[in-house]
Amino acid sequence: MELPLLYATIGVASVLLALLSRRLRFLPVTEAMVGLLLGVALGQAGVLGGSGALGWDDAQRDTLLLESSRLLLAASVMAAALRFPADQHRSLVRPVVWLLVVVMPVAALVSGALALALGLPLALAAVVGACLSPTDPVLAASVVTGDVAEKSLPSRVRALLTAESGINDGLALPLVAVTISLALTPRETGHELLLLTWEVLGAVAIGVVLGLAAAAGRRIATREHDLDSGPTLMLTLLLALATLGVAQLAGTDDVLAVFVAGVAYGARTDRTIREEQDMIDEAVNRYAVVPFFVLVGAALPWADWAALGPVVVLVTVGVLLVRRLPAVLLSAPVLGLTRRDAAFAGWFGPMGVSAVFYLTYARDQGVTDPRVFALGMLAVAASTVVHGMTAAPLARIHPRPASSSGSDPAP
Repeated sequence: MELPLLYATIGVASVLLALLSRRLRFLPVTEAMVGLLLGVALGQAGVLGGSGALGWDDAQRDTLLLESSRLLLAASVMAAALRFPADQHRSLVRPVVWLLVVVMPVAALVSGALALALGLPLALAAVVGACLSPTDPVLAASVVTGDVAEKSLPSRVRALLTAESGINDGLALPLVAVTISLALTPRETGHELLLLTWEVLGAVAIGVVLGLAAAAGRRIATREHDLDSGPTLMLTLLLALATLGVAQLAGTDDVLAVFVAGVAYGARTDRTIREEQDMIDEAVNRYAVVPFFVLVGAALPWADWAALGPVVVLVTVGVLLVRRLPAVLLSAPVLGLTRRDAAFAGWFGPMGVSAVFYLTYARDQGVTDPRVFALGMLAVAASTVVHGMTAAPLARIHPRPASSSGSDPAP
């Protein structure tokens, strides 16, 4: 009876969350939190993992988490790309580049340094830091979308968080790959650099080509009356899936390719159509997160956490507080944000689906030390709960400045 119980639990929870979807935007709770808690409960009851009928070994768990997180990330970064305002591209280039080339590496260094307190070797600590460095587009979406965010948060803050979370999930792959290479048997440096260059540049090229081709195809199909309204709304999700597959076959960064495809598609698509498609993508993303976090909750490594000792709690708190917030606060002038806006943007750099993806990717590549996965998953669980509980309350009390304050970019 475990499988029917799993379906019933996830289904009933998702229906209730959908019925209360608008109210949830004002409450200290998110769909990811509900999924995580359900997963913990089902896992402890033996319905998922352990001795249950759906029990898994480590390899099965890692494969399931890796591929499900990959698919969810693809849908999420596509939604982020569609939300990315085309008329703000130029004004956001400098701050987004700063967030990617300065703040994200700092987040990796800080997280890795804190991991050293657990006795991890330097190379393994670097893997932890790299896996936790990107902000998560799935959890960040709960901060930048909805009535509360639109009424309370400056458009520049929402645009920066959207762009950063969409791009850095793909650009984190080279960083993770380098740290994995250092943690494992040394490889040929020149070959590794060439491979990483291809993964990034190839992903950009594939994303641009597929995104523009999809936009052109939609225009032609619409003009010839070959495209129904229903498939129109689903087109970007299909584009995300196609880009994911093509990029993997080409050996490039698949998540980055999906984001670039979404940006390229959005740049050649009418705003009304883009917003309608984003609504569908966001709805799918918002409720696909429930079963995913049920799996995460069931896969939490309780025994490995206990083996790390009480110091792991302090390390996790440190990751939440100093991994990102100080760097963004110091970067406020470069980002064009007030100190208050920078504090908000610095705090909301959640770790979620993207961190799970890179942690399981690292295990798949041969980083099998259980402390790496355990610490990373504890950071994900803590971020899901803490950022989920604080997102709506802090957004609601965050005063939105007038457009003349300089916090919002000019079109």
